[in-house]
Amino acid sequence: MTDPTTPPAALLAWAGRELGARPAVQDAGHPRASSRVWRLDLPGTAPFYLKISPKAVMYERETLALRSAAPALGSGGAPQLRASSAEDLALLLTAVPGRPLKQLEISPLEEARAHRHGGALLARLHAAGDLSGPRRAEAAQALQAAADGAEGHLAAAGDRLNAPEQKLVRRLAEELRSLPPLPLAYIHGDAWDRNLMWSTSRQQAGWIDFERSRAATAVQDFVLMACSTWTDRPDLRAACLQGYGRNLTVEEQHALTCLAAIDAVSCLVWGPKLDDPHVTARGRRTLDRLMAGVFA
Repeated sequence: MTDPTTPPAALLAWAGRELGARPAVQDAGHPRASSRVWRLDLPGTAPFYLKISPKAVMYERETLALRSAAPALGSGGAPQLRASSAEDLALLLTAVPGRPLKQLEISPLEEARAHRHGGALLARLHAAGDLSGPRRAEAAQALQAAADGAEGHLAAAGDRLNAPEQKLVRRLAEELRSLPPLPLAYIHGDAWDRNLMWSTSRQQAGWIDFERSRAATAVQDFVLMACSTWTDRPDLRAACLQGYGRNLTVEEQHALTCLAAIDAVSCLVWGPKLDDPHVTARGRRTLDRLMAGVFA
């Protein structure tokens, strides 16, 4: 029986060899069984993080992002990959300055500044990834893949959606298929306040958790914020897009609405499954806004 609050002994020994000394360990994972992250402290140095990816594909995506695209975010803009173990799906990472924006109590003005900096970093990331060959094909099919997944989410959600809600989600999913080609990018894939770090002392932002990074349409990186943080804070949306360097096109905005519907159904599946009322509430609120025609 393993203790999820401490790393396996062999993995901790591996991390110690990589760092040159045995570190002190502190559990830093989210309150989910699949989140296995530990803070490693050594005297006189900044902390490191040891992470075990939940799945091989997430390990592969995160290691690729940290080796190829994330360095474009500059010092402190993303973790640096100190070492990795494909056998254990383990990554040894440097720390990003600050704390997750979701955990901070700061002024609305500073929140907007953090989102502006975060948007600027997303712009760098979107331009940094290699979108040649198979990755370009993957990106070009990203909206089609999202639309294809809608029916499975609806089946799993069952009676958590009524008939008019199901009809709306199906219509919006189908509309994704008829959109013209949209800007492609190498996206973070999990961009929202939980993964946006902000250092109040440095006034610097950084992104963490690249395990869902991939080639896709650029607008897909704004879905989570549009369904959570931006709902009551249009100023944060404006700040993020200002930092990003451009507003969404009309077609991208419509794609964002369609993708929000699919995200809402996914939340209504995974929220109850993970016993996470916040995810469930996000899905329900997004769906209610879509039904009322006020999602923007």
